[in-house]
Amino acid sequence: MKYVDEFRDPEKAKVLIAKINALYEQIPQIAIRPLQLMEFCGGHTHTIFRYGIEPMLPDWIELIHGPGCPVCVLPMGRVDDCVALAERPDVIFTTFGDAMRVPGSKKSLLQAKAEGADIRMVYSPLDSLELARKNPDRQVIFFALGFETTMPSTALTVLQAKNEGLDNFSLFCNHITTVPTIKAILDSPDMKIDGFLAPGHVSMVVGEQPFHFVSDAYDKPIVITGFEPLDILQSIWMVLKQIAENRCEVENQYARIVPPAGNEPGLKAIEKVFEIREFFEWRGLGSIDHSGVKMRNEFARFDAEQKFSIPNLKIADPKSCQCGEVLKGVIRPWECKVFGGSCTPETPMGALMVSTEGACAAYYNFGNLPELLSKRDQQNKENTA
Repeated sequence: MKYVDEFRDPEKAKVLIAKINALYEQIPQIAIRPLQLMEFCGGHTHTIFRYGIEPMLPDWIELIHGPGCPVCVLPMGRVDDCVALAERPDVIFTTFGDAMRVPGSKKSLLQAKAEGADIRMVYSPLDSLELARKNPDRQVIFFALGFETTMPSTALTVLQAKNEGLDNFSLFCNHITTVPTIKAILDSPDMKIDGFLAPGHVSMVVGEQPFHFVSDAYDKPIVITGFEPLDILQSIWMVLKQIAENRCEVENQYARIVPPAGNEPGLKAIEKVFEIREFFEWRGLGSIDHSGVKMRNEFARFDAEQKFSIPNLKIADPKSCQCGEVLKGVIRPWECKVFGGSCTPETPMGALMVSTEGACAAYYNFGNLPELLSKRDQQNKENTA
């Protein structure tokens, strides 16, 4: 295939749906319960809802939406730390746009900006570096977040800052790692996941090898997946085919982009600048060992956590917000008590409603909202009966 519309061909989608349905007789466990497949990445969730993939699937397949949105899993305390840094009079605080509206315990970065803090949206950490060059009398802090996908660009920017001696540039590092998160999900007693769609963009950096523990240690099939509708459908078929054939392997559906060994220059830059944190706090998932990175000691002068004083407090989410249960796949977004009512993209209570990759935002923007709310009301009546 050469063009993006070829990955959205309805006729090819019908062929894949037919191939999925043809596997029904070969999977005996369907008689006990629906198969649960988790797409880890928020980009996959967005595609699934934007193109109406879920209603195409037979009712013996249940898609579970994982925590693979780095904005969505940012704990409230870290947002408060961002605000504290941004409100310093000597600081220009820079961030990607989707982090601006994530609620902290008192305010978001967007609200802090409205109150006078110098907060600027950037498209790349290199934009922040350019601001540091142009403003030598100000401290420029880049809000570094994301999975392994965005780590190389951040690491290379730090190396460039070091080469230029730009000591007025620093990171507030919130980069997180994929493998410990998947392991935490697999170890959760609430989980009954039968297979995984692995994140394509992360795999572009790390390659295939890090995901072998899923098939080798947990006996679950996993397929590295692209982001177009046909990518999703083909990957679902590949996972089901493994289940039907009693196989558990790592397969690479996204081979047109993902090399088996990943991106060697990117991995070297990550290794040079970052090291694994002992633990990192996730919204809704709690503390997960070795699930984040921090800057190595030789780059301490570019580390905002070491250069500046920050509150560094743990703040619990509002009790009415059920982002945690949604992130773990325990409930669907529409089952949350505040979904579509007091929590909307305009007035978000939780991060899953803020980010374009958040499961709640995907359901709200692309789902049938009246039908979902009616289904929740009916479910609540049955539970209280």
